[in-house]
Amino acid sequence: MAEDQGGDTAHNMPVRSGAFELTLRGARKYDWRDPYHMALALGWPAFICLFLGLDLAINVVFASAYLAQPGCIAHARPGSLSDSFFFSLETLATVGYGVMAPATLYGHIVASTEIICGMAFMAIMTGLVFVRFSRPRGRFLYATHPVIGRFNGQPTLMIRIGNGRAHRLTDATARLSVLVNEWTQEGQFFRRIIDLPLVRPSFPLFSLTWTLMHKIDETSPLYGCDPGKLQEKIVRIFLSVEARDPALAARVYDIKDYAQSDILFDHRYVDAVAIDKAGRTTADLRRLSWTEPEKGP
Repeated sequence: MAEDQGGDTAHNMPVRSGAFELTLRGARKYDWRDPYHMALALGWPAFICLFLGLDLAINVVFASAYLAQPGCIAHARPGSLSDSFFFSLETLATVGYGVMAPATLYGHIVASTEIICGMAFMAIMTGLVFVRFSRPRGRFLYATHPVIGRFNGQPTLMIRIGNGRAHRLTDATARLSVLVNEWTQEGQFFRRIIDLPLVRPSFPLFSLTWTLMHKIDETSPLYGCDPGKLQEKIVRIFLSVEARDPALAARVYDIKDYAQSDILFDHRYVDAVAIDKAGRTTADLRRLSWTEPEKGP
């Protein structure tokens, strides 16, 4: 690997945001100086493997300590690694079945040290598991394709989202941005993120579906873009959604991104909300991504 100017080893770290992936050079995926963040950022399979690996390592270390002085564990077979290991496992968990026990001062010192380590280890892991389970998550559903069609005669970019919870969300807000390719007058290429103002960026009661709309007028970075120009200019569209979940008494967040090739021109969404004969409003979230070509000019 190459060295950066500071002399530290440069790392290539993939970063994923939805389907959008980039690579950071010089960043560390795992920073051992920040173990709390690392433990929370790991996926569940990696976190479980980390927990089992640490538990196994601790027990192997203490089992080796017991083996260093034969006879320090009563009723343990001399030189038996399995007896020392399982005694360490029971001591670390503060179980103690009463069959094997420390028999010497050395054994009591090692066992006492292991009990203190075990209590600290279990307290830390219990806290991490609680934090991972207690993090609020939003169940926002997104249409597969953004569409550009006419709304009240105005070309409009539309993205439909749905509430996947069985209860309504409150104080929902959305923000739409676009990553565009630009060239300066000096011919320098760079990428810039531009906000796309929404017709309605907030929704007090988000119960069923919500169609986000951005009017494509002279002030819009999408103005005058046909599919060909859009392919050249736009890199990605980012949508961030935030709402308050009354069941969790906390705000939930999510982000979704679309490629320029996902946008459907001259299309509109098929109605997903209907009112039955009894006057009840029903949303069919299976139709969230359904689109149809626009009718008329």
